Amino acid sequence: MTALRSGYTNGVEALVVSRSRSVTSDDTGDLLTGSSAEPVRELTLEESLGAQIRLRRRKAELTGADLASAAGISLGMLSKIENGQISASLTTLQSVSRALSVPLSQLFATFEEQRDCSFVKGGHGVVIERRGTKAGHEYELLGHLLGGPTVVEPYMITLHEEARPYSNFRHEGVELIHMLSGRVIYRHGEERYDMEPGDTLLFDCQAPHGPEELIEKPMRYLSIIIYPRKSDTA
Repeated sequence: MTALRSGYTNGVEALVVSRSRSVTSDDTGDLLTGSSAEPVRELTLEESLGAQIRLRRRKAELTGADLASAAGISLGMLSKIENGQISASLTTLQSVSRALSVPLSQLFATFEEQRDCSFVKGGHGVVIERRGTKAGHEYELLGHLLGGPTVVEPYMITLHEEARPYSNFRHEGVELIHMLSGRVIYRHGEERYDMEPGDTLLFDCQAPHGPEELIEKPMRYLSIIIYPRKSDTA
């Protein structure tokens, strides 16, 4: 991928790890994640219940003292429950759930929930309409996740012979595109990138962006858009 005009420097080179070492059996702790994200520690039942109670209390705009009084327990007891420091009896949890006006089962829901996963066989994505559809851009949705704090939209985007340039997409989140076939001049803000198969571009979606010159058609690229999930206000 060639930047036709760019203020980008050798930042990529600056990311190279300054020293390397071989992986041994003592390094298995470093292999818990394939990224720089912190490894996930599974919450205990007590911690999960406590986090749910605190979340529900704050949504109800109740202080700890308010909830403790309504549930008929001490503030110290509520604090220990919310911090996952004790195993509260079912009687106590029922009192807390009644004070929060939520079923007791909802307090256990997040502890039992399964982590979402989506699998789509090749050629079985869902063709949907988006802003670029009017310009002849075909969007094939490759999967979706129902839960979690972020929305991930993976698309296979195809621009056929009749497709037209459109470089004024603008929305929240970040996007990664990876060229699979064809050639395009892709615009992001004031920069233009000559993209060929194998090239990848990662960018902030709030700047105007999109294919500005369609050099070799048909073309196809993978697009992954990530943005925060809107909270349910209902």
